[in-house]
Amino acid sequence: MTFALSLRGTVLLFGVALTLSLVLTAVTTAQPEGDPVLAFEIEALNPGLGDRPDAVALQTPRDTVDSFLRLTTSGRYRDAAHTLNLSGVDVQLQAERGARLARMLAEVIQRRVVIDWGDLPDRPDAIDDDLPESHPFAGKSRRSISLAELRTEQRPVVIRLNRVKPNDGDPVWVFADQTVKEIPRLHRRFGPGWIERNIPPGLTGEIADGLRLWEIFALPLVLLVGAGIYFVVSRAVGAIGTRVSIPWINRAADRTRAPLALAISAIVLQYASQTLFTFSSLISTVLSPLLLATIIFSITFAVLNAIDATLEVVTERYVGEIDAEEDSERRHLYTNIYALRRYVLLTAVVISILLILINLNLFDNIGLSLLASAGVATVVLGIAGQTVLGNILASLQIAIAKPIRIGDAVQYEGRWAYVESIYYTYITLRCWDQRRLIVPVKHFISQPFENWTMIDAKSTRTFTLELDLSAEPQILREVFENLTKEDEDVMPDEMLRVTVEEYSQTTQKISFYATASNPTDAWLMHVRLSEKMGDWIRENKPEWWPSLRLQGANGKAPQIASES
Repeated sequence: MTFALSLRGTVLLFGVALTLSLVLTAVTTAQPEGDPVLAFEIEALNPGLGDRPDAVALQTPRDTVDSFLRLTTSGRYRDAAHTLNLSGVDVQLQAERGARLARMLAEVIQRRVVIDWGDLPDRPDAIDDDLPESHPFAGKSRRSISLAELRTEQRPVVIRLNRVKPNDGDPVWVFADQTVKEIPRLHRRFGPGWIERNIPPGLTGEIADGLRLWEIFALPLVLLVGAGIYFVVSRAVGAIGTRVSIPWINRAADRTRAPLALAISAIVLQYASQTLFTFSSLISTVLSPLLLATIIFSITFAVLNAIDATLEVVTERYVGEIDAEEDSERRHLYTNIYALRRYVLLTAVVISILLILINLNLFDNIGLSLLASAGVATVVLGIAGQTVLGNILASLQIAIAKPIRIGDAVQYEGRWAYVESIYYTYITLRCWDQRRLIVPVKHFISQPFENWTMIDAKSTRTFTLELDLSAEPQILREVFENLTKEDEDVMPDEMLRVTVEEYSQTTQKISFYATASNPTDAWLMHVRLSEKMGDWIRENKPEWWPSLRLQGANGKAPQIASES
């Protein structure tokens, strides 16, 4: 009896468990069917086109783009019209206008859009399984996908795919009705140019990956035309520079003719590639950014070269001649000009890069990546470009603190020189014998140096004569004062002194001090006075030159026996 009850209870429990399992399975299976499909609800999709051919697959975004390109390449534009949402076109005109719009969109995509098939979802719900979990679209269905964004004169136009669900059909992916409305404007901007429309049909055939036969012959010809424009403009700018008698214009024309010629040739090619002919996307995606970057950087460097040429003329004319005390403000001005040049260069390069990124719409693609990798890039650049970055920072430090200025006379590592120019990474020092000393900015700042004209241009020079103990300093002082009165560069109200600096057993060192209004005059004064003092001693007191003394044991000079 106990065994029978136990068996009956077990069967009952098994039946209850099986019933619950079936109910839960049914509920779980039926739940997705109740979920709404993520799509745009429309009454009907392209009723004026008739039944959709079997060659048109619209289940996934990848299917739609593949069907569109395959059909338009083979010239089946009426069939390709089924991939467009023609809700904005009258039903009676959908067949005719749909084929024309399909052809126009195909010509735009062929010339301006590079399809990244890896980014096109191959699922009806457009879930991208490759996205990381942190991405906002990870694991989520989508009903709209951007295929490309093209910039026109008024505003950017997005070529978009939408998932739509007619009332009497299944959801499908088609080109959005907003995109279809923009096709004529896109075609006017990016469609075939005048030259391409007049090319013989035999040369318009596609070779591979959208590349057409005529482009193989046109691309070298375009580059050759660009080289010819560069040569003509370069010669023209050089000829204009030689005919003008103004020195800085001559030098500026010589320095800017290469970047100006390059910029003009790139502008002409860019205009021609947008109006006369249009290359396929395989070429235009490389050629257009290259021409744009060439235009921006060429104009930037033309302006900078013109500034450099002007600064060189100013430096050659005035540096070395502005060492008078009253010219301190001019040295300050020239230093500020060179500092401004460095700021202009830095600003111009940054603006040029930003313009390129904005015009190529790269911020949307690489902006987040740049922010994410900013820390790593900073470390890598800091290690790789430590020397260059150190020189640039040191150059900016000089521009702000101004320990030296253009035209300052400095004593650097035993060399007397003038500061001729200050660039981002190096300083040019012009020595007194016209040699140029090129010093890295970081090295210059890290080493002690003397700035003789930092406060004023007056310079005191000294020379020392080692004379016999019998020389009389007072007589030498009077002679030196008379010589300074005759010298035109000596400033009588400044330091003028004769001092005995040191004694030894046989000689004394006498130093002579005099001041001139600037380092150049001070050096010339120094060599003249030292030469004249030597001449006076040689002519009037030759016994004051150091002589050898012999002393005996009793403190008296020994007697030297004469030969018999």
